[in-house]
Amino acid sequence: MGLLAMLLEGEWYDFGDLAEQIEDWGAPDEAAYVLATLVATVVILLWAVLSVLAFIWIERRVVALMQNRKGPNRVGPAGLLQPVADALKLLMKEAITTAGADRILFWAAPIIIFVPTLAIFAIFPWGENMVLADLNVGVLFLLAIAGINTPAVFLAGWSSNNKYALLGSMRTIAMLISYEIIQVLALLAPVLFVSSMRMADIVSWQEDYVWIVLIQPLGLLAYIIAGAVEMNRSPADNAEAESEIVAGYHTEYGGIKFGFFYQGEYLAGFAIAAAVVTLYFGGWTLFGLEEWIPGWSIFLGKLYTIFFIYIWSRGTLPRLRIDQLMGFAWKFLLPLTIANVLIVGAEVLIWRENELSSWEALPAIAVVNLALGVVLFAGWARFLGHGKGTQAASGAILTQEIGTVHFKPAVGTEAGS
Repeated sequence: MGLLAMLLEGEWYDFGDLAEQIEDWGAPDEAAYVLATLVATVVILLWAVLSVLAFIWIERRVVALMQNRKGPNRVGPAGLLQPVADALKLLMKEAITTAGADRILFWAAPIIIFVPTLAIFAIFPWGENMVLADLNVGVLFLLAIAGINTPAVFLAGWSSNNKYALLGSMRTIAMLISYEIIQVLALLAPVLFVSSMRMADIVSWQEDYVWIVLIQPLGLLAYIIAGAVEMNRSPADNAEAESEIVAGYHTEYGGIKFGFFYQGEYLAGFAIAAAVVTLYFGGWTLFGLEEWIPGWSIFLGKLYTIFFIYIWSRGTLPRLRIDQLMGFAWKFLLPLTIANVLIVGAEVLIWRENELSSWEALPAIAVVNLALGVVLFAGWARFLGHGKGTQAASGAILTQEIGTVHFKPAVGTEAGS
C-alpha cells in the first residue's frame, strides 16, 4: 500500500524513496538500489517507446494539416494504429546484410546510435529528487553522449560497402562536428551563470532567480538550430537527401536495423528538447505550480512543446543545401556564439566583482543580452551580405524557357551574324 500511495501522489519517480520502500520490505541495501535503478530504467524505456509511437502519428497528422493533406487515416480510428503497423512491418521484414559489408560493424552501428540516446535521459531531473544519474558533470555528459553519434554514423556508412552510404556518412560527420562546436559554445553560457554543470543545480538556480532563456536568447536560438542538425531534422536533414545520395548513411539498412536508426533520431529529438527545458526553461518547475501537480508532468509538457518546434519546421521549411548549412555554421553561428560566450563571461565577472544583487544584475543582463543578440544577429548577417541588393533572389526562368531552342555560335563566327 505504501508503494501504491507513492504512485498516486505523483512521487513514483523519486528513486530514493523507492529504494527506501524496498528496504522496508526487508531487502538488503544493495538489492534495493539495484531494483530501484532497474524500475527507473524500465520506466524510461517504456516512456521512450510509447512517446515515439505517439509522436509518429502526431507528427504525420500535424504536418499533413500544415500541407492541406489528411495524413494517416486508414489503420484504426483516425489512423491511430498506423505507427503500430509500421513497427510490426519493420520487425517482420528480413534483416538483409549486403554483400561485401563488414557484418559485425554493419550490425553494431544501429545499436551504438540507439543505446546512448536512451541513456542520456538518466541525467535529466524529471522532478524534485527524480533523477537516475545525478552527475556533477551532467552538461559534459550530455555533450559527450551527443558526440558518440559521429563515429557510429561513419561505421554505418563505411561498413555498408556502398558509395552513397559512405558519402552520406562523411557529409553527416562534417555536419555533426560543425554544429557540435556550436552546441558546446551555446551551453557554456548557462554553466557560467550557475557555476555548475550539474543539471539539478541549473534547475534550482532558475527556480531561485530567473529562467535562463530570458538572459540567453541568442544561446538558446543557436542550440535549437544545432539540435536540428544533431537529430537530422528538416531543414537540416542533408544526411538523407534522397535526390542526391539516396538515403545517406543508412541506405543499405532495412527492417529492425533501420528501426533503430529511426528510433534513435526521435530519441535524439526528445533529448535535445529535454536539454532545452532543463537548461533554459526551468526544468520541472513552473512558478510554484509544481507544488500542486507532479513535476514530471510539467517537465514532459515543456519537452513536448519544444519538440513541436521541430515538427513545425519540418512541415514548413525547405531543405538547405549542404554548402549553405555548413556556411551557416562556420561563417554565421560560430562567430556569434563565441561573442556570446565572451559577453556572458564579462557580465558574470562584473556581477561578482561588484557584488551586485541578483535583482540589480539579472534585469540589466537580460536587457543587454536581448539588445546585443538582435544587433549581433542582424549586424553580422548584413556584414556577410544578406539583406543587400547583391543577395536578392531573382525569379525562376526555367518555365519561361520551355520550348525555346538555343543555338551556339559556330567556331570562328561572330555572335548574331
